[in-house]
Parts: sequence; C-alpha cells; structure tokens
Amino acid sequence: MQNNLKQEVSHYFSRSDVGFALPDWAMHGLEFFTTLFIFCIGLVLIAVVIMFILDVNQTENTIRRNYPVIGRFRYVFTWLGDFFRQYFFAMDREEMPFNRAERQWAYRAAANKGNTIAFGSSKNLNIKGSPIFLNCPFPKLDENIKPSPAIEIGSYCEKPYIASSVFNISAMSFGALSKPAILALSKGAKIAGCWLNTGEGGLSPYHLKGGGDIVFQIGTAKYGVRNKDGSLSDNKLKEIAKHDAVKMFEVKLSQGAKPGKGGILPASKVTKEIAEIRGITAGEDSISPNRHLDISNISELLNFISHVKKITGKPVGFKSVIGSVDWLDDIFKEINKRGVKNAPDFITIDGGDGGTGAAPMPLMDSVGLPLKKSLPVVKDSLKKYKLEGRIKLIASGKLITPSEVAWALCNGADFVNSARGFMFSLGCIQALKCNKNTCPTGITTHNPKLQKGLNPQDKAVKVANYCHNMIKEVEMIAHSCGVDEPRKLSRAHVIVEYSDLSN
Repeated sequence: MQNNLKQEVSHYFSRSDVGFALPDWAMHGLEFFTTLFIFCIGLVLIAVVIMFILDVNQTENTIRRNYPVIGRFRYVFTWLGDFFRQYFFAMDREEMPFNRAERQWAYRAAANKGNTIAFGSSKNLNIKGSPIFLNCPFPKLDENIKPSPAIEIGSYCEKPYIASSVFNISAMSFGALSKPAILALSKGAKIAGCWLNTGEGGLSPYHLKGGGDIVFQIGTAKYGVRNKDGSLSDNKLKEIAKHDAVKMFEVKLSQGAKPGKGGILPASKVTKEIAEIRGITAGEDSISPNRHLDISNISELLNFISHVKKITGKPVGFKSVIGSVDWLDDIFKEINKRGVKNAPDFITIDGGDGGTGAAPMPLMDSVGLPLKKSLPVVKDSLKKYKLEGRIKLIASGKLITPSEVAWALCNGADFVNSARGFMFSLGCIQALKCNKNTCPTGITTHNPKLQKGLNPQDKAVKVANYCHNMIKEVEMIAHSCGVDEPRKLSRAHVIVEYSDLSN
C-alpha cells in the first residue's frame, strides 16, 4: 500500500499537465511525511482495537461495555463541557459560581482598564436577592469625597493594628496556592496597602517576602504553630508574633467551602517545603480536624482567644460560617459577663455558599447560611449587646464586584475580604481544577511547568490594581448614595428584593 501511494504521488507530479516536477529533496520529504502519516494511522488503528477489546471485556462501566470505544467520548465531552459553556454557550449573567460579567469586571479592574459598559445593564434586576442602591437626588461633589479612614483593631491589645484598607485579601493557604501566586499576592498587598490572610497552612517565606501586612490564621490542625500531637505550641506562636508584618491572628472555626469539615490538601500538593512549614509529613494527604480539639464550647473559645492574645500581644478574632444563630446570644452574653476587654477583636463572617477550598459537594452546596442572610443577623446581635464598636466585623464570601462589597458595608461590615476575586486578578479562568494540581494558570498547582506562566512581579501589579479599582468604584456607589465615604453606607441606602418580580 505504501509503495503504491508513493508511486501515485510521484506519477502525479511528473505528469505534463501539472506543469512542474518536484525536486529530489522535496520528493524525499514527501515520501517521509507519507510514511509518517501511514505509521500514525496504523498506531491509531492499533489503539482503537486495544480499547475495543478492553471495553467489551470490562464490567465496571455499562456505557463502555455496550458502546466500546465510542462510549469513551462521553467522558471527553463532559470534560470539554466546562470550557465550552464558559466561552461559547453560557450567557453573560448565568454561569456559576461566577458568571462572565463578574469575571470580566475583575479582569479589567486588575488590568487597570476602563470598566464602563454601553447600551444598558445585562443584569436581570427583578430576580430575588438583587441589591439595589438608592441614589440620592444630590450626590456628593468630588471636592467633598473622602477616603475611608484607617480603623484600629484590638484597642485593648499591647500592639493594636491600624488597618488602612476597607478591602483585603481573604484566607488562601500556601499549599492550596502555589509559590508564585502567594508571592504575587504578598507583593500586591504591599502595593495596595491591604492585608493578606495566610489561610490555615502556616506562614511561608513567600507571605513575608512582599512586605505587606499579614493576618495569620490558626486552623483546626494549627499548622505552623503546632506540636507533634497537633496541640498549640506557645513557642511557635511567639516566633510567628515576632514578625512585624504579622498584625493579627484569626482562629478559624469554619469556612464557607466546608462548614463542619476540616481542610483538605491532597498528597500531590504536600511537598517537602509545605510539610516543613505546616509541621506534617510530606507526600501524605493533609486533612485537618473538623473543629479545634481544645475548643468545644463558647467558654473554651473565649479562653483560647485570650490565651493567643496574651502570648502574641496582637489582635485576635475568629472566623465562622453562621448556621444556627442561637449561640450568638450566648457568646455575646458571655463576653459582656467577662468584660469587653476579653472580647474577640474581630469576627470574620464567611458565607456558606462555597469558597476556594476543595470540599465535598453537599457541604459546599447546602450547609451554612449565605452571607446575605448571616451578615445582618450578626450585625444586629452586636448592636443588641452593645458590642458593635468593640468587635470589628469582617465580611467574606463571593464578594468580588463593587456592588457586592458595597452591600456588605451597608449591612454593617467594617472590612470586606475576598479570595476568589484576587484569584481572578492573578489570572484564574475558573477552570475548576483547584483540587487536582492541574491548574492551567499556575495558581493552585505545584507543577513547575504550569507555574512558569505566572510572573509574580507582573501579577502583583494586577493584584494592587484590582484592590484600588474595587475601592474606587465602591466609593463611587457611596457618593451616589449621598455619603462621603463607604463606611457611612447603611441599610437605608440599599434594598434587597426577596420576592421574584419576574413572575
């Protein structure tokens, strides 16, 4: 067959009606590629035969057994579906967890490009849960505009923190995120003047290298500040507190991706370096307990916070997804009983509608209140017990655009944290591969080949741009509502429609 094909090709180019003859070197090249083509066809046929034999003889998968070889395309199309929906089929406002319009706003803000649109909003404002800000007839003039002032957190601490940015980087661990991603966030936080939360994975050199402010998170496994048995090490805690860059400590009770379950870092991501930082074994799954072993009630939580505050001399608070709300009354009563000096310096409320962490779908989908319901409840409880000035409130959970951040400020947040918004500023394309060590943008993988495309210097500028443009457009909403800075926004400036007006 091969020789016949060569003869046919040679005969064609030697015919008088073709008008030219190929030189010898071209003919040799043509023969080579013809041979290569036939060889590849042969390999494909062999592979098809092997897959056919394997499929008809296996009993684990019905589709492959009934439709050998062809049935495999079902999995290929399922895999490709994530990408095709994102770029071709999904409308601008219908994709989850973040639609194209939200992602594009984050990308443009990070690139410092204009974020104006034309011909009207593509957002359906009649869907329940949509916040509508109530503009005033006489908005603030440019000369009356003020930046949000810095706020002191931990006024009773030896070393209180003067936090200057209303918008900050939420908890993302080194391990879950790559080295260049953490470096970019660290450098970007310094440029933007915001803080960076370490997440529960401990303090890495890359968090410190950028020189920005850091919030150290103490997770249930106490990574970075643990003894071998998993208990808290006061000596390691003191060493962390010695870093001037570490401004606060956050005790993580739960997070939005998996309330009631501990952190999950697959073995493929537990490198030697990560294991040393966390104080665990390399190459093994890193699974933290679903709660702190030494915190089983309100009294123990407050005792733990007081202990960390005493050891570090710095502000300490806790992070939690709100589900049952009865305990809020109990904890605020106990705080008033002990005295406001012994109160947590801040509370971070995380929405129960998912997050950056790898998590079982039932927890991500169906456990914990969304932020739109939990934040107002916590704020009202703080007011009820006269603790709203003492305990600062930080909101976290799917807040990646100015309208969402402004809504949180209207409902009592003193600060807003975002994780996925800053991931978009790093170049995240929502490939949904965060837990597989195959992130195509190098953000959540430890594969050097995939990391090489993420330049920390360039991305740090985009991180800072995203933060600056976020604050700028939140200020724009505030001025439209008639107040001179975002923290003066209140519930009187926004309505959230909870009945579906589209019916």
